[in-house]
Amino acid sequence: MDYKSITIGYGSVTKVSIGKRMPLVLIGGPCAIESRDHAFIMAERIGEICHCLNMPWIYKSCYDKDCRSSPESFHGIGIDRGISILADIRKEFNIPVVSDFSDPAWGGITGEVCDMVQVPAYLCRQTSILQAAAATGRPILLKKGQFMSPWNMKNSVRKIEAAGGKQILLTDRGTFFGYNMLVNDFRNFPIMAETGYPVCYDATHSIQMPTSMGSISGGQREYIPYLVRAATACGINALFMEIHDDPPNALCDSNTVLDIKYLEHILRQAKEIHEKRIELLEKYGEDNVHIEN
Repeated sequence: MDYKSITIGYGSVTKVSIGKRMPLVLIGGPCAIESRDHAFIMAERIGEICHCLNMPWIYKSCYDKDCRSSPESFHGIGIDRGISILADIRKEFNIPVVSDFSDPAWGGITGEVCDMVQVPAYLCRQTSILQAAAATGRPILLKKGQFMSPWNMKNSVRKIEAAGGKQILLTDRGTFFGYNMLVNDFRNFPIMAETGYPVCYDATHSIQMPTSMGSISGGQREYIPYLVRAATACGINALFMEIHDDPPNALCDSNTVLDIKYLEHILRQAKEIHEKRIELLEKYGEDNVHIEN
């Protein structure tokens, strides 16, 4: 299947391309920006691992987590401080950055700094958010809602295209299975790729157990390596993971973020599987299984 590649990065930062038979790209960082110092520590440590593996990457962290279950939960440091920190990270480390936004009014300032803007999964059908994302002129990381079928994501894509958006990365983050469980249907990737855009796998949100602990979500991070290997073999173009150096004390998603001590091990496997898949396709040709009428 042929589909478009997208390029993330403006100005002098190192640009990252995502697409068919291109290197696997990591999109990663803490769920939420906790402080300037912590954001810089994480960018430096993740960057060192990706440099060692020769893996292109994009720094991800959010300034406002508007979908937290409890009013007592940490919701972020706010748009002004958060955007300033992201601007400093892209300048200091010469890497693209991405953050989500959950209010259409925040789209403009988010797009002024971020190289890519993210549409949260819960808002993937929200026309005003999709239009605001397209209006930034930046590539869009579009999460598939936990309640959405992969074939219905084409409708969100059409809304973005109608508003002028031309670069989209479709991301699976698990599908509701009952009330407090998510499962992954790996058919999502080829189905979403039928839109003509590359696809991404969100490994850390996929092991979430939504609000299973009352006012916070639990998670089963021990399954992250298994799911990453499976998704990579299915042909993803990018891998999304939220990463922290001290998960038990993370201010956001402490039960699902990946401890950075496991990051290199997981990325090495994913990179090898990704490259082997490309090698096999070049050797044997594209998959050619169709339903005969």
